[in-house]
Amino acid sequence: MRSHRARTALFLAAMRHYRDAAREAGRTFVYRELGTHAEPTLEAALAADLERLRPVRVIVVQPGEYRVARELEAAAMAAGVALEIRRDSHFFLTAEEFAGWARGRRELRMEHFYRWMRRRTGFLMDGDEPAGGRWNHDAANRGAFGSEGPGYIAPPRSFAPDATTQAVLELVTRRFDDHPGQIDSFDWPVTRAQALEALDDFVGHRLPAFGRWQDALWTGEPYLYHSRLSAALNLKLLDPREVCAAAEAEYRAGRAGIEAVEGFVRQILGWREFVRGIYWREMPGYLERNVLGADRQLPAFYWTGETDLACLRETIGQTLDLGYAHHIQRLMITGLFALLWGVRPREVHEWYLSVYVDAVEWVELPNTLGMSQYADGGLLASKPYVATGKYISRMSNYCSGCRYRPDLAVGERACPYTTLYWDFLARHRERLACHPRLGLQVKNLDRLTTDERSRIAARAGELRRTLGAGGAAVP
Repeated sequence: MRSHRARTALFLAAMRHYRDAAREAGRTFVYRELGTHAEPTLEAALAADLERLRPVRVIVVQPGEYRVARELEAAAMAAGVALEIRRDSHFFLTAEEFAGWARGRRELRMEHFYRWMRRRTGFLMDGDEPAGGRWNHDAANRGAFGSEGPGYIAPPRSFAPDATTQAVLELVTRRFDDHPGQIDSFDWPVTRAQALEALDDFVGHRLPAFGRWQDALWTGEPYLYHSRLSAALNLKLLDPREVCAAAEAEYRAGRAGIEAVEGFVRQILGWREFVRGIYWREMPGYLERNVLGADRQLPAFYWTGETDLACLRETIGQTLDLGYAHHIQRLMITGLFALLWGVRPREVHEWYLSVYVDAVEWVELPNTLGMSQYADGGLLASKPYVATGKYISRMSNYCSGCRYRPDLAVGERACPYTTLYWDFLARHRERLACHPRLGLQVKNLDRLTTDERSRIAARAGELRRTLGAGGAAVP
């Protein structure tokens, strides 16, 4: 599978800086550089090292991908070497501890888990009560900028490539020139020290406004008030405890409101731990979930950004340039369109895993299959996140530069999101009619006349023949 060149560069640069730091600390370190050995896979490379080094045992931290864990087990077993998998201290819980929380529950809901985690860890707690008097301040965190836009926002701290990172960028340019994405503006933190600078920059400059505007979108503003810390967290350059503690300290000092801090902490202490628990609890079968029977190819423009839908053009173009999009761009622009289009969930997963610098399977797969595509039937998210183009119009300025009208469902100027939203409800009416959170939307569908529904179905069919012609451009 192909990988965004910035993603590949970020992983390799962080690994090489870690190697250099370990050697400077006097630790014995065997490191295989890309292109300097014949073994084609991690399993084969480990098998060769086990044959050469003859260790008594192999000790590893819990991997971030089910496949990697199985490959390590297979290599160790084939070599007759004991394998010890240790707890990953960069998470609050082990997979077993999450499974213990989940055991016996009729349904798994992140909100219940999150409150349990708040009590367990003490973050944002005043004794036995939640700080600020409420567990969840999400209702205050759905602001849109309006026609005036966000104004000036201090850009996130950037990091010029040093010699080690520059060597990686040159390697990636040579070796992966046919992979998606750009690396000309690569500026991600690749060391522990840089990651701590990035954390300080976020809590000092963008955290206070993060909560209210976390769902907003704006043309030419890829980061807005978002932290840009997920890659450093997933590469373990930052510990989630110190990130949550830094955010809470701003609240306690009166420099950031509870709405902003709680919304940020919820993403790390709640959502991040929750999706990881789901991943290890449900793999390997989770990868094949597809309860909605989606069977279409990912449209080719996901690999090029060449589409006349302004929101998709903006988000995909930004993604290919930077390897980054914030959570609403992923959920309610690229993810929503794929869901309404009916793309095979595994194809959507493979695209997200390929194009985002922070993508590691334990976090990306549940977010994509469960949250974005509802392919697990509600195990992760309580409903399919479906909306018309009016949602995008309300939360962004994307529609002002688009040929389509979000308030129309039929006709050449009808927004494809709006047309496909009604088509989605019609195709899945039987499943969704009794859904406690979507039943009202199905009733709105039933209020349409027979002629209106026929015209929507016809327009949806026309879109599928023309808008996504060509299928997937990259395997």
